[in-house]
Amino acid sequence: MSEVTEILAAIDGGDACAADRLLPLVYDQLRELAARRLSQEGPGQTLQATALVHEAYLRMVQPGEGRIYKDKGHFLAAAAVAMRRILVDRARRKRTRKHGGGLDRQPLDLVAAPEPDEELLALDEALRRLAEKDPQKARLVELRYFAGLTGEQAAEALGISPTTADRHWAYARAWLQAEVRGR
Repeated sequence: MSEVTEILAAIDGGDACAADRLLPLVYDQLRELAARRLSQEGPGQTLQATALVHEAYLRMVQPGEGRIYKDKGHFLAAAAVAMRRILVDRARRKRTRKHGGGLDRQPLDLVAAPEPDEELLALDEALRRLAEKDPQKARLVELRYFAGLTGEQAAEALGISPTTADRHWAYARAWLQAEVRGR
């Protein structure tokens, strides 16, 4: 059993100090994951990778939440999901009237590009519909797109063959593109 897995078990067991021991072991990977995810966001994103890591980490190790992480890979996959939820929550908050959601944003250049927050919300909604239809394919998208895992890493995390993962990935991408465009 690796040190990370032991610490995760200690967190599940209620050890209040275990979360402090875990962060230095996974911080660099979480930071890389967050930086990769934020690089996919459009201009105007004010959240820094460090802040995203800290917010996701605090959500994940909060006591009394009943989360059980099997190993480091499972923990990092859960971190990717937490980061996705944080970004989606921020995008939704930006749409509220209080945060300027009722105002039209004017691009500074002549070419009007779609709002990245709108794209993220559309993807999130389509991903929810895919999860209702086929949870495994939705989980694969989360691991590949949000966690930045390779096809083989995602297949291993899901317990399926790389060939099956590739087939599911091709289907899920096509299905999500059709859903987002049809919106």
